[in-house]
Amino acid sequence: MQLRNITIGLLFAASTVVARNCGTVISDAQVKIQEAHFKANAVAVKANAVYPPIEVYFHVVSSGTSLSAGNVPDSQIKAQIDVLNEDYASTGRSFVLKNITRTTNSNWFNNAGPSNSYQTAMKNALRQGTKATLNVYSVGFKSSSTSGLLGYATFPSSFSSSNKDDGVVLLYSSLPGGTTTNYNLGQTLTHEVGHWVGLYHTFQGGCSGTGDSVSDTPAEASAASGCPIGRDTCSSAGVDPIHNYMDYSYDSCMTEFTPGQTTRMNSQLATYRGI
Repeated sequence: MQLRNITIGLLFAASTVVARNCGTVISDAQVKIQEAHFKANAVAVKANAVYPPIEVYFHVVSSGTSLSAGNVPDSQIKAQIDVLNEDYASTGRSFVLKNITRTTNSNWFNNAGPSNSYQTAMKNALRQGTKATLNVYSVGFKSSSTSGLLGYATFPSSFSSSNKDDGVVLLYSSLPGGTTTNYNLGQTLTHEVGHWVGLYHTFQGGCSGTGDSVSDTPAEASAASGCPIGRDTCSSAGVDPIHNYMDYSYDSCMTEFTPGQTTRMNSQLATYRGI
């Protein structure tokens, strides 16, 4: 069975109080197809298993040599890997920076976006490794069609049908110490890698249906914005999971993955990435 390649996008607006918003919607029908395939092919994982670190190739794509042109220093990239490891520590997963590449290409920096020709050319030229390798591309999202993007990612189940497309693309200024207000502590990559390891948004499906296919994330009618403590948008048990890395809260508000998400991501990684 060949699954559609699906990307996730996050948007931000140029204001002092902004929200993450989905750039590419995953329909309930698409989720149903993915979940049926996963159920039929899922590889079980043992509790407290020890996993090898996931190798990361970080591709810096810029329009020039300055930081404002996207040429982020090695120190920011290493800080981002540290954030990734801290955020995923409870899941048993870890990440190791394998290599940094640097490419000056204004077209890719300005225009790369979900499923367009610029990002396809960029990934075809730069992607390294196997299905178990995380490729991250930092760009500027400067064009009219990409302006406002924070990042997007592919799901594990997409690899077999579109292996070169696999990976995460994110805004260079969302790295730790970057200039994107409220989204410059590194949790944009944590969130996007969440999709790369097989997680949906916590608000997937709203208050009804199977939601994000994880039982211990309370149902949520819509994405959170900021850090709205006590927000409760569904009548079912539990307040909205605004502190979850797979919601759309500010970086400073994101602090957790649940045990159910951990089980899911580890099974997804074993099933589709062989890790």
